[in-house]
Amino acid sequence: MESQVDQTQPDKQVFPPSPEFREAAVARPELYEAAAEDREGFWADQARNLLHWHKPFTQTLDWSDPPFARWFDDGELNVAYNCLDRHVEEGNGDRIALYWEGEPGDSRAITYAELTAEVKKAANVLESLGVTAGDRVAIYLPMIPEAVVSMLAVARIGAAHSVVFGGFSADSLRARIDDAGAKLVITADGGWRKGKVSPLKPAVDASLEPRGGLPAQDTVTNVLVVRRGENEVDWNDRDVWWHEAMADASPEHEARAFPAENPLFILYTSGTTGKPKGILHTSGGYLTQVAFTHRNVFDLRPESDVYWCTADVGWITGHSYVTYGPLANGATQVLYEGTPDAPHAGRWWEIVEKYKVTILYTAPTAIRSFMKLGRQIPEAFDLSSLRLLGSVGEPINPEAWLWYRHVIGADRTPIVDTWWQTETGAIMISALPGVTDAKPGSAQVPIPGITIDVVDDAGTPVGHGDGLLVVSEPWPSMLRGIWGDPDRYRETYWEKFGDRYFAGDGARLDEDGDVWLLGRVDDVMNVSGHRLSTAEIESALVAHHFTAEAAVVGASDETTGQAVVAFVIIKQSQLATAEATDIAAELRSHVAKQIGPIARPRDIYVVAELPKTRSGKIMRRLLRDLAEGREIGDTTTLADTQVMRIIGDKVR
Repeated sequence: MESQVDQTQPDKQVFPPSPEFREAAVARPELYEAAAEDREGFWADQARNLLHWHKPFTQTLDWSDPPFARWFDDGELNVAYNCLDRHVEEGNGDRIALYWEGEPGDSRAITYAELTAEVKKAANVLESLGVTAGDRVAIYLPMIPEAVVSMLAVARIGAAHSVVFGGFSADSLRARIDDAGAKLVITADGGWRKGKVSPLKPAVDASLEPRGGLPAQDTVTNVLVVRRGENEVDWNDRDVWWHEAMADASPEHEARAFPAENPLFILYTSGTTGKPKGILHTSGGYLTQVAFTHRNVFDLRPESDVYWCTADVGWITGHSYVTYGPLANGATQVLYEGTPDAPHAGRWWEIVEKYKVTILYTAPTAIRSFMKLGRQIPEAFDLSSLRLLGSVGEPINPEAWLWYRHVIGADRTPIVDTWWQTETGAIMISALPGVTDAKPGSAQVPIPGITIDVVDDAGTPVGHGDGLLVVSEPWPSMLRGIWGDPDRYRETYWEKFGDRYFAGDGARLDEDGDVWLLGRVDDVMNVSGHRLSTAEIESALVAHHFTAEAAVVGASDETTGQAVVAFVIIKQSQLATAEATDIAAELRSHVAKQIGPIARPRDIYVVAELPKTRSGKIMRRLLRDLAEGREIGDTTTLADTQVMRIIGDKVR
């Protein structure tokens, strides 16, 4: 019998795990006890139990030079061996590693033995092109198996990769190649997106050529090109076809051991201005925490689960929970090339049905988009295989959480709402699905072995209430710095509180000690001296039955300092009703009732779309420009660059 909602607290709903789920769960309450008793010993146990060490470590944490941590420093391992070879050697070579689905409908099922063989050949290709341990390789690929193969091949030879999201421009790619000093670029002719091939190699060519007074990029010696789109591309002496190089490569390659602190990857944070900010992650500590969190947060049973994280490998979620965490745990997972609505609005649910996906991990933006389209689309597919749902990327409002559980999870699946960052490397705050009583909209509690506090501006813990989220103790998957800029690392993350990592996010601790994320601190408005979270107001707007999606920004106001400006999308099913109503007055009144009169938006604009990047992130910076009457900033990273012109016409 499914557990019923516990509504003893009138202001929120609580969803305990069912007795059956709790009884069979991978994660047990004892994990918290072990971590509290000996935090470093707990992480040492995880590292030994979850990974293969070519040379066992004897020291867990070196924190002698804060904020630069060294985990398992005298140990040696090979990340790719941990993700591939050992599973084959343990007799699981026939297990499917990747179910790959192309947007046009082509597909591949790749076993661990096959994936291991591909990575070995790719490692030989990289070495034949002069790439050695310590070099950097830029990867600019669509969501195809070669993206995962490339990352693991780079890791296998001890080099570091810098994966650049395929939607970024030539200028963005050039800046990342320059900063990392990449020796090789791996790209494709193109990839499928929304029914047509989106070219990639032309951007690589442009990024390497002289322009704007800059000389030609001179660290890159070769460009390795995967044939995917079959679109015509220019060719020159540095270019090498992937399929030709792989055909000639030896299938044998020994996975050498590298130190635990060997660089694994550099990933550039989005939304930065000026010089890109390259977040550096190393090997042993990072792999330990992503393997631990993937296993315990997602209640993974590798012999039976089919796991699907919908993130692109160009983002940290794709690194940690598409490539490294799942493969380290021997999981079977789905990889999908296209967008959620291509070639039709039910594409994701069709894939869940086809592969009998059991664990789905996606973003609140996607969930709200599906809400806007209506439940009739997912209800047309068999989603009964799903047993766990996850959320990542931004705070999820309670209404979206409840819709996700009810419509996608059939009122029976636990939901894990995860908080973490590019910088943290792995999940830091989340429910453990067989242990935690879930609250819609709350990220809940730090995972075992992680120490989180909510403090005021002076660094004093708030107890219950609003404050700033900090990490108070070093953790295994933490960033090891900003590539080439240690001073910027100290200033950006450690200067405010000195001995604690400041995440840049606001948070609230409720009376149970559960964490509620309030969004970035720069998304917190000061209205008449009151701190208001954009996420909280957006959540209130979306809770109204008219609203499918909302974005809120703060705009300068002579009277209040800042005023709340909201951009909302109305549900298709509510358009007729809404048009007969004063929508702005209705929603203002609703927000005032939900939060208080101080949060009532000054302006509400009804729009058809919001400005989003290709990964689905709402570009609130552009909306802030519009709300304050400034010239609109750079729109090149938007999925649809015309959106801001259309919204601007509404505002004016």
